[in-house]
Amino acid sequence: MLAASFRYAVALRASARVAGRRFISNSSAEALLQPLRTHPGVSLLSLNRPQSKNAISLRLLKELTECLDEAALDNKYVPNALVCGYHFNINPGSSLRVLVLSSTSPGSFCAGADLIERKTMTKEQVDQFLVDLRAALSKLENLPSPTIAAIDGPALGGGLELALACDLRVAAHNVTKIGLPETKLGIIPGAGGTQRATRLLGLSKAKDLIFTARSLTGPEAKEWGLVDYVSDEGTSALDRALVLAKEISQNAPLALRSAKRAISRAPELALEPGLDFERAVYEPLLKSKDRDEALVAFREKRRPVFKGE
Repeated sequence: MLAASFRYAVALRASARVAGRRFISNSSAEALLQPLRTHPGVSLLSLNRPQSKNAISLRLLKELTECLDEAALDNKYVPNALVCGYHFNINPGSSLRVLVLSSTSPGSFCAGADLIERKTMTKEQVDQFLVDLRAALSKLENLPSPTIAAIDGPALGGGLELALACDLRVAAHNVTKIGLPETKLGIIPGAGGTQRATRLLGLSKAKDLIFTARSLTGPEAKEWGLVDYVSDEGTSALDRALVLAKEISQNAPLALRSAKRAISRAPELALEPGLDFERAVYEPLLKSKDRDEALVAFREKRRPVFKGE
């Protein structure tokens, strides 16, 4: 039976049903991973601490990490050829094409670290928490499939850092608190905010955002380039994120993962090595069944049916 706090998310998805290994039968779970029957290839990674606006507790972080490990297994690479000096691996048959990070409760995303719990933690526990949070966000960022954050409520501090680890971000039109307020609390963003925000926004805007500790609305965050889409009035970020996820998931899953890998490496490579790497991830796709299907579908003037093979 569905948890009460999850019914809102189910309604938004027009009676979407869970069809995966991790079921929503335990209402106390703080992070949930569920494929959607109504959106083939799309899975939701849902935060479920409505009483604290999904503030990141030790337990939520542990369960989030477990969900990411499960998602990574669905994207596990298998050995392939050496091309242009690079080893490139693909996994035929993976069912996960797009992951959407969201909240089970309306008007929420993630309010950052659980500061109430933080007061009870020793320095050693805080240090380990930061290590584990960094590892979890790296797992999210490095997940082979495209990822989308659906920001339906405050995304502050660690909450925004969580969203920054996704490939794309969608904010609700009525969200009013998106930011990195740590300098107001005597610290700095400690889970990648200074690094990922700078890579996304550039030096000047990242400094402005962090130095002022300002909070942005959804539309303001889009103007800044902090989010990619804003939902229409009266609709949620999750609604818009699922539209985007459906658009992405209709494309060839092996190509999506290869594109993500090539694009993600671009900032750290000079142009010529970058072009070599692009060729390395391009080459194995020429032998895929999905590539053959795309060519046949083009000749037959129909939409291709990709299977991730």
